[in-house]
Amino acid sequence: MKVVVGLGNPGLKYTKTRHNVGFMVMDDLAKELDIKLKKHKTFHGEYNEVTIDDERILLLKPLTFMNRSGQSVRAVLDYFDIDPANVLIIYDELDLPVGTAKFRKTGGHGGHNGLRSIIEHVGTKTFNRARIGIGRPPEGASVTAHVLDRFNKEERSEIEQVRQHVTKACKTWLEKDFNHVMNQYN
Repeated sequence: MKVVVGLGNPGLKYTKTRHNVGFMVMDDLAKELDIKLKKHKTFHGEYNEVTIDDERILLLKPLTFMNRSGQSVRAVLDYFDIDPANVLIIYDELDLPVGTAKFRKTGGHGGHNGLRSIIEHVGTKTFNRARIGIGRPPEGASVTAHVLDRFNKEERSEIEQVRQHVTKACKTWLEKDFNHVMNQYN
């Protein structure tokens, strides 16, 4: 069993913000897999599952707000008794240029509060990650304002392309191992 988690904040005002690029990819992936995510109280999020090559695949969008994403991830892992090594977290990354993506198996939270929450609740840093570059704000500008702002016109096409790239990588992971994803998509 594998779990794909896209991080973001619930609510219309956050829908197209930089911080919600993980939600955007989850919506893209759900569409590709022809499923619809539905609210699930126990998991504190939107959830659904699909079977690919006899393996159950769970898709999750935590609705706890970014800083408490770990509650939702932990609820799913506990309910299904899933090893964190079988989880892929998709999230925005300030330290990567807009329109780029990097895949890795472990690491710290790098100041990302959603990852910090997941690490605290799950108790390990060892889970797969798809980091989607949103770039840093201009010098002197607020990081919080930057991540909660929408992509500008120039960035939108780059984000659309990287969303497609990450969605393909996710689909590859559903059928192969994460080393294959890192080799093919990094």
